[in-house]
Amino acid sequence: MASVAPPVFKPFTLTLIQLGSIGSDKAVNLQHAREMIVKAVKGNSDKPQVVVLPECFNSPYGFVHFPAYAENIGYTAGKEYDIQASVSESVKMLSSAAKEAGIWLIGGSIPERDEETNNIYNTCTVYSPTGALVASHRKVHLFDIDIPGEITFKESETLTGGTTTNYFDTEFARIGLGLCYDVRFPELAMIAARRGCHAIVYPGAFNLTTGPLHWELLQRARASDNQVFFSMCSPARDMTAGYHSWGHSMVVDPYARVLAEADENETILHVDIDPEPFDKVRAGIPVTKQRRFDVYPDVSA
Repeated sequence: MASVAPPVFKPFTLTLIQLGSIGSDKAVNLQHAREMIVKAVKGNSDKPQVVVLPECFNSPYGFVHFPAYAENIGYTAGKEYDIQASVSESVKMLSSAAKEAGIWLIGGSIPERDEETNNIYNTCTVYSPTGALVASHRKVHLFDIDIPGEITFKESETLTGGTTTNYFDTEFARIGLGLCYDVRFPELAMIAARRGCHAIVYPGAFNLTTGPLHWELLQRARASDNQVFFSMCSPARDMTAGYHSWGHSMVVDPYARVLAEADENETILHVDIDPEPFDKVRAGIPVTKQRRFDVYPDVSA
């Protein structure tokens, strides 16, 4: 997939929307997300280049909900996607919002139903400033956990895992994609970094058990391992919902320093991404040139 050289890394503003009030009415959820995109773009002195929504922004988060809210997207990588012919109301909203705002939009994730197989995926879609659907990522690693006395959750009850690694190119950076539980598997971020990604963004929704333990730790680890900018965008916490998100949307630099962190409430984070630490850490601690693929395999090969 990385046969084309990445763009020259230039400064840009990354904006995370920690969306709240995600309820059972999809139309209301989509309208609120659109309003927050507009607010994010107009609420900063300099218009952000990349705006991010959280995981499952158009529906309640829960494996029992995914089939009811799933939409057919029908995107194929490398082929032009016809937005007007799309039957996905979420895709149409995201495309329109990106075009009207003139931004790159990482559209969190929505439940996607594959028309051919009827499989359901947790899918992130990405839109250019012209509103074109340019990339998608189906969550590879499904969130199946059982912590006695704390939380049991099985996405595999209704979801199927994706089978591809994905990124997209802008005029200022190559950006890798993942979703939530994917962050626990370092191979995905390794592959993205070795294919030239300067930043990696994972919409996600950790909970009140795993969030305090690992949310920050995993992001800082992926940033440090791969010497890239790393970010995760969470929904806001809603204690009346069936699933309680940790919140704390975050951006980490290639030195593993936390540049910005939200609390648990609905909010918008604007973070200026400067290539200087990316270049500096790779020059000073040159692990990208010191790996021993004669001793262990290159997972990106």
